[in-house]
Amino acid sequence: MTLDLWLLIGAAIVIAAIASVRLAHRTGLPSLLIFLGFGLALGPSGFGIPFESPQLAQQIGLSALAVILAEGGLTTTWSHVRRSVPLALVMATVGVTVSIVVVALLVQGLLGINGSTALILGAVLASTDAAAVFSVLRRLRLPPRLAGVLEAESGFNDAPTVIAVVLLSGASHSQATLGTFLLETTVELIIGAAVGLAVGPTGAYALRRVALPASGLYPIAVLALTFVSYGGAVLLHGSGFLAVYLTALILGNSRLPHRAATRGFAEGAAWLAQIGLFVMLGMLADVHEMPSAIVPALITGTILVLLARPLSVVASSALAWALRLGWVSWRDQAFLSWAGLRGAIPIVLATIPWASGVQGSKDIFNQVFVIVIVFTLLQGPTLPFAARVLGVSAPGEAHDLSVESAPLEELNADLLQVTIPPGSRLHGVEIFELRLPAGAQVTLVVRDGKSFVPASTTRVRVDDQLLVVTTAACRDQVERRLRAVSRSGKLAGWYGERGLE
Repeated sequence: MTLDLWLLIGAAIVIAAIASVRLAHRTGLPSLLIFLGFGLALGPSGFGIPFESPQLAQQIGLSALAVILAEGGLTTTWSHVRRSVPLALVMATVGVTVSIVVVALLVQGLLGINGSTALILGAVLASTDAAAVFSVLRRLRLPPRLAGVLEAESGFNDAPTVIAVVLLSGASHSQATLGTFLLETTVELIIGAAVGLAVGPTGAYALRRVALPASGLYPIAVLALTFVSYGGAVLLHGSGFLAVYLTALILGNSRLPHRAATRGFAEGAAWLAQIGLFVMLGMLADVHEMPSAIVPALITGTILVLLARPLSVVASSALAWALRLGWVSWRDQAFLSWAGLRGAIPIVLATIPWASGVQGSKDIFNQVFVIVIVFTLLQGPTLPFAARVLGVSAPGEAHDLSVESAPLEELNADLLQVTIPPGSRLHGVEIFELRLPAGAQVTLVVRDGKSFVPASTTRVRVDDQLLVVTTAACRDQVERRLRAVSRSGKLAGWYGERGLE
């Protein structure tokens, strides 16, 4: 086929995928399943477009994951995840190790898989998917600490799992001892972290002082810096994924010119990467080989979801408590266990042993493909229900609105949206009784589909949406005050309610 025809087919796929996102959002069906369906329809089992190179799939997949992680870091608010980072780091290291070991031991015993293959399968399935988690958090309101753990964990746990899969799959490491394995993993993580912590602040410093001739160059420069971090870490034999996430996290939380435009550009790039990634993985899969993988995949997936993930969360929470990093309630632990979504990352990781020629690696790929489809379809749509049943949903929490506004940038200010949920004590409170800090103001109220500028005596009602402009310095104070009034009413201060989580 000619290049023109490939461009036409690619553009048609992207348009169809964009249209399907709306359907997925309305039905709660994870969009990744629709994208995988497009790939299956285009591949050998459908229209017959050939794609049989796990090596190429691995390279494209890892590059796409770097873009997705960059978007995750750029759109993560540090003030929301700061308190969650210690627990997230424990879950991304100790939790990943527990998950790998539990899956490997049980799969080896139940399915008769040899030890090395079982370890590879456990490592492939150990990482939660950043794209899937970020997608869920955009439509599900959770307490900041719980949401922060999910965000940070999904960003941090890719690095150790990629290292584990690569080392376990490499023929040159087949005789390596456990000590050598842990040493190499630690060194790669340290190098990746060092590169990310160096490129991020340096890039932010430079962008604040270089006046580029066009605003559209800033988003390109930011994304390019994340790939400088990724490539530099890989060349130094470090973790590129940890480097790119840390760089993006630093740049996304620095006061750079055109931050909203940068986040929008990164989100668009991540969507394009997801569409291309899932379609490619769907084309790589062979539908005719899937039936034989269904039973072992269901057994492995059940072990992962009902045993390995909960045990990894419990072990991580216990260690965090022992290290005085904070206590995690059983409700939060239960939700974290169910919210360990798998998506493109395990499928991409499954191409690594396949590309390395590991015995039984094609079976691993087929099993992982089935696990992702079945358990994403099971877990994704049920997360809002699980949050309500466990009592961890927080519909009244304020969240960011991305608006490209020069005055907001000059004032170092943020725009928050607050929805008044049923049962909130904010109902009936007048605007002046909110007693927000001097640097914050309720600028607009949306009620019954109509908007108006409130007076100081305007009473807030259930289902109102408030737009609050606040300086960055007092944002945390604003969120705590709104949370306190929502719990205890306008006299929250008299009752000792400080709006802490």
